Amino acid sequence: MRWVLPKGRLLSPSVEILKRAGYKPTLPEGRSLVSKDGSVSIARAFDVPVYVEHGIDVGIAGTDVVEERGSDVFIPLELPFGKCRMSVAVPMERPTKPEEMDGYRIATKYPNISRRYFSNLDVEVEIIKLHGSVELAVKTGIADAIVDIVETGSTLRANGLVEVAKVMDISALLLVNRVSQKVKFEEINSLVMAIRRVIDGD
Repeated sequence: MRWVLPKGRLLSPSVEILKRAGYKPTLPEGRSLVSKDGSVSIARAFDVPVYVEHGIDVGIAGTDVVEERGSDVFIPLELPFGKCRMSVAVPMERPTKPEEMDGYRIATKYPNISRRYFSNLDVEVEIIKLHGSVELAVKTGIADAIVDIVETGSTLRANGLVEVAKVMDISALLLVNRVSQKVKFEEINSLVMAIRRVIDGD
């Protein structure tokens, strides 16, 4: 079974839950992105669903990434970590509801989710896609609001922003390649059941 795990904050809890489920993933050493036995790859969180969709058996990624990518993967489990939310935020001095944002420019790393969100509200906005700190877009005046991940809200406050609406809740998800789910059914089913026991025991 081949794995792809996310770099960054989800890596450590991903490895931990696998170990508790009785699996011992061999992580890549040094700067290598693939383990010596070829069973585990480490990728940017945003790319994990793509690797799983196109052939890696199993991966772990956040709801935000899966929704944004729209990847065709099987999701048997929500995992008990990586909890946060995606929200709309605006300058504190101009607290505007999303329903009143017609014509606004929205800066975000999640253009697809943002487009769908405002479209469902029947509100027309201009989406500006960024890869870095989206708070800067409001500070510099190139955007009126942002859609971004919020954990504690301290980054928003530090940049003079306030949440005005939640777009979605986020957590880590177990992703399975749809072909692997059929071809390696027993192996993958055992994995899912083992992780489920860990979660239920929490």
